[in-house]
Amino acid sequence: MTDNIKEEFWDRLEDARVGMLSAGAARAVPMSHYVDDDHPEQGIWFITAKQTDLAQAAAAGPESTFIVNSTGQSLYARIDGTLHLSHDTAQLDRLWNFVADAWFEGGKQDPDVQLLNFKPTTAEIWVTGGSMKFLYEVAKANLTDSKPDMGEHKVISF
Repeated sequence: MTDNIKEEFWDRLEDARVGMLSAGAARAVPMSHYVDDDHPEQGIWFITAKQTDLAQAAAAGPESTFIVNSTGQSLYARIDGTLHLSHDTAQLDRLWNFVADAWFEGGKQDPDVQLLNFKPTTAEIWVTGGSMKFLYEVAKANLTDSKPDMGEHKVISF
């Protein structure tokens, strides 16, 4: 992962399903996220309802945090940045899917649909080799009286 840490981060994040998003005074809640693999510099996207605490907080562009704990992708991350409201209908069209559709009776034309854009500034990430690697490293550490290799831990800036 060290060769191209940001690319690896974006690839694993794209394949992760959900994380916990907080913004300003809005409490952290589970949210599905979307990453445009061709343009990760555009940030991380979320679809929510206009009346949620997150949407209300995003109107002020607050400092925000997105926590990802994806054992399937062996990615654990705390991502800090700012959250903003977006009215990009073309982006909403690209992101819309059956998961988002389940939350809104009127589909993507529902007047309560709100697109959010999270612009990361820094991320503290842990990348592991997965559960089998974890078990191997723990067993090896117990047999050799050494510390297990739990993968890489980095702080990256965007």
